[in-house]
Amino acid sequence: MALPARLRDIAFVIIGVSLGAGIEADLLAQSRDWSISLAMLAASLVATVAVGAAMLRRVFGFDADTAVLSSSPGTMSYAVAVALEGRGDVTVVTALQLVRLFMMVTTVPLLVFALGLIEAIAPVHQTMQPYTFAGLVLAGYAIGAVGGRLGLPAACLLAGMIVSGAAHVAGLAEGAAPGWAIAVGFLLTGSALGTRLRLIRKGHTVRLLRAGIAVVLSATLLSFAFAAATAALTGLPLGEVWIAFAPGGVEAMAAIGLALGYDPAFVALHHFARILILLVLVPAMLGVLNRSGRT
Repeated sequence: MALPARLRDIAFVIIGVSLGAGIEADLLAQSRDWSISLAMLAASLVATVAVGAAMLRRVFGFDADTAVLSSSPGTMSYAVAVALEGRGDVTVVTALQLVRLFMMVTTVPLLVFALGLIEAIAPVHQTMQPYTFAGLVLAGYAIGAVGGRLGLPAACLLAGMIVSGAAHVAGLAEGAAPGWAIAVGFLLTGSALGTRLRLIRKGHTVRLLRAGIAVVLSATLLSFAFAAATAALTGLPLGEVWIAFAPGGVEAMAAIGLALGYDPAFVALHHFARILILLVLVPAMLGVLNRSGRT
């Protein structure tokens, strides 16, 4: 039984609001000091998606939309939301993104445990007021509904993120989304995905696993190459730049960077910038494929 579209959209709005809560005025101000590394990060993401998508199409035989969404080194929620709306094979996109997520989740925590940084992974954040959160969700849902009718991909997720981010920068909202709400958002999203994952045939499991591992390895190698070039241009430590460019979670990578003596703000800003860049890059690449008639 499929999850009702309205519940799915509410879940995406909640996730978007939680992502937007990370946008703060002081974080944006710091971006001016790291313009070169941010530009190199953007270039690395273009290369990562282009190479990953080409590999998935030519080696593994996936269609163009599926390849682009599956090769995005982050923004899994956005990629899946677009796929759920009919772009590409949502089953393949979900499976390959889950492989990437699984590889990061199983490797990064091991390093954090080894470095004794368990507490650094989950810092305590102030939670926004319930009425503020409710207002952001309602506004995001309303704007997302309009965007959806206009054909904007993953409109509800993007609307929630934009509304929340704007409110935090303007000082109208403060703090993170409530933990229970985030859990509900991911629970509903998981329910929507679960019905799709059941469609994976046993014979395709190995193929999807190989494709997922290939994409992750490609993204990791490219992020290291661009990090090395960035370090040479800026004089920043190679390790610091690579941790900031690697396709991992913000909290985990910031904790590892702190343990190695790197600037956690530098690492966190670049991972958050990665999300914003991909939210522009992925639909742009999908649009190019549509105009060129490649499907």
